[in-house]
Amino acid sequence: MAKHETKMLIIGSGPAGLTAAIYAARAGMEPIVVQGIQPGGQLTITTDVENYPGFRDVIQGPWLMQEMQAQAEHVGTRMMWDTITEVDIANGPPFVAIGDSGDEYVGHTLVIATGAQAKWLGVPGEQELSGKGVSACATCDGFFYRGKKVAVIGGGNTAVEEALYLTNHSDDVTLIHRRGELRAEKILQDRLFAHPKISVLWNKKVDEFLGDPLQGGLTGLRLTDTENGESSTFDCEGGFVAIGHAPSTELFKGKLEMDESGYIAVEAGTPKTNHAGVFACGDVMDHTYRQAVTAAGTGCMAALDAERFLATLEFVRNEERAEQAAE
Repeated sequence: MAKHETKMLIIGSGPAGLTAAIYAARAGMEPIVVQGIQPGGQLTITTDVENYPGFRDVIQGPWLMQEMQAQAEHVGTRMMWDTITEVDIANGPPFVAIGDSGDEYVGHTLVIATGAQAKWLGVPGEQELSGKGVSACATCDGFFYRGKKVAVIGGGNTAVEEALYLTNHSDDVTLIHRRGELRAEKILQDRLFAHPKISVLWNKKVDEFLGDPLQGGLTGLRLTDTENGESSTFDCEGGFVAIGHAPSTELFKGKLEMDESGYIAVEAGTPKTNHAGVFACGDVMDHTYRQAVTAAGTGCMAALDAERFLATLEFVRNEERAEQAAE
């Protein structure tokens, strides 16, 4: 077991965490990034990325994260292959985190960039065809389905928004919902029902994603009628699972304020949590946009605010020392 101390401890290594590290390292804060169980975040399981600024041609998600990590290390970030299992926020700063390895990490500021995970159906073919016709992000991948027949699975706000967005690329969008009514807000439902490119399949449950990941990808869905149990097949080339996201915030429950969905609450327009010196960035605090570029932006904000926090803290401590010396 070892002890690692830094001015900025970053938990999570997706676009938010690595961008925070790049800014912090360039400011001389010698940040430590604890990578977690999915180094690189959700982009490591994303294939084609076409909407990250600065790249004219399609790039690969894993490659982009490798480049971000290399840049962070190049400017002075220490990358730790560990997973945080316990964190003490109440007694900080400094903040203490314990890794699965048994190592102790001490940060004078703490940046939480643990991200969020898309909820999946957990049915056959879903994992095998992920990135080959199956997606959990229409904004990320909708462009690749121009002119193709697509389906969105879900019944809440996310599903309706995804379906509406996909009409920018497809003239044949079907929303599939296991119930006979949607949970989405009425204004969204009104827009959905009025849209000529969208149809709805009611009372249908997806049991399987059909197709071959090596031969063209997704070809359709196997459905079961939730009222009469009848089985059917729905042909499509794109299947978007839109049943919500789950933020990775288990470590911080009871330690930081969160919203009703479990996302870390921050001061409006900032990455500041309700505990001074603790900042949250990326998908762990953003349930609206969930894009790599917005995650990177909030990572930058977290680093800049952490740097200012440390400067203020050091100024206060210097004044206290001066007062003590004068006495």
